Amino acid sequence: MADDVRVAGPPPAVEAEPVLEVTGVTKRFKVRRRKEPLTVLDEVSLTVRPGASVAIVGLSGAGKSTLLNVLGLLERPDAGTVRMYGKETTTMRERDRAQLRGEAIGFVFQQLNLLQRRSARQQVAAPLMYAGGERLRRRYDLADEALRRVGLGERLHATQSSLSGGEQQRVAIARALIREPRLILADEPTGALDPVTAGQVMDLLFTRAREEDRALVLVTHDHALARRADAVYVLDKGRLTEGPPS
Repeated sequence: MADDVRVAGPPPAVEAEPVLEVTGVTKRFKVRRRKEPLTVLDEVSLTVRPGASVAIVGLSGAGKSTLLNVLGLLERPDAGTVRMYGKETTTMRERDRAQLRGEAIGFVFQQLNLLQRRSARQQVAAPLMYAGGERLRRRYDLADEALRRVGLGERLHATQSSLSGGEQQRVAIARALIREPRLILADEPTGALDPVTAGQVMDLLFTRAREEDRALVLVTHDHALARRADAVYVLDKGRLTEGPPS
C-alpha cells in the first residue's frame, strides 16, 4: 500500500492547488542476469505546493535521477499517478506530455549543455523558438530581462567560454525560467561549483521559487544544501521517507 502523501512546506492560510501530486509511483527496470526486474521507485508519494521547495537526498544509484525523470514527464512510471496542477499525466499521449513539459517545467542540471559560440541572450532565448506569437517575437527582450533578474545584465553578449562557472549556471537558470514554469526540477545544480558560487546560485533558485510561487524539487548529495529547503526527503531502496538526512 502507498505511503500517505507527504506535503512540502507549511500549509498556507488558503490552501493552494498543488503544482505536483505523486501517488504510489513505482518504476522497475530489467537488469541483465537478473530474473526479476529491479524496483528503483517503490510506491513513492509526494505533494508539492506553489512556493515550496523540496530536497531529495540519497546514495548514488538510489534512484534520484529516475524520480526526477518521472516528475519531469521524461519517463512514465510502471504504476501510480503523477498529477500536475490537477492533470493526470501518466495516461496522456506523448505529444500532450511533451507540450505540458515544455510549458510547465523548467530543468536545471549540473551538465548545463550551453552552446559554445552562442551569447548568453541567445542561450536563454532558445526555449522560446517554438513558443509562437508575441513571445517568439520578443524572445530576445524576454531573455535580456531574465538575465538581468539573475544578475547578468552586463553579460548579455558574453559567450559560454568567457563566462565563469557561476555565470554559466545563472544562464542555465534564466534559460530554465524564461517560459515561467510552475515547477523547477534541479539535479545536482551546484555539483561543479565552489561553495561560495554554489551558495549564490541556490540563493537565487530558492528566492525565485518562493517569491514567484514556483515549486522547486532539488536532488542533491549535499546535506547542508538540502536542509535549506522547506522539506527534506531521503530516497533509499526505492522508498521515499521524510528526513532530515543522517
